[in-house]
Amino acid sequence: MRHDGRVTTITLYGRPGCHLCDDALAVLERIRADAPFRLETMNIEDDDALLRAYLERIPVVAVDGEEVYDYYVDEADLRARLARVGRR
Repeated sequence: MRHDGRVTTITLYGRPGCHLCDDALAVLERIRADAPFRLETMNIEDDDALLRAYLERIPVVAVDGEEVYDYYVDEADLRARLARVGRR
């Protein structure tokens, strides 16, 4: 949770059958156990615009709307980002 009381939102863009997406989700869940945040998962196959934007890049992870990772989650970096946001 951020210092202003709002919860950080992390969005994972992926699609079913994507093993890298499954790996990214596992990392996000592991981090969320220590540093709570709202997790949204978006199936890019549900929206043509998302499919065009993300098909060659998934998984894509965004923190509060800012895309920060493609293909994988940098666990150490994300933990540091969440710690910085929590101090604001």
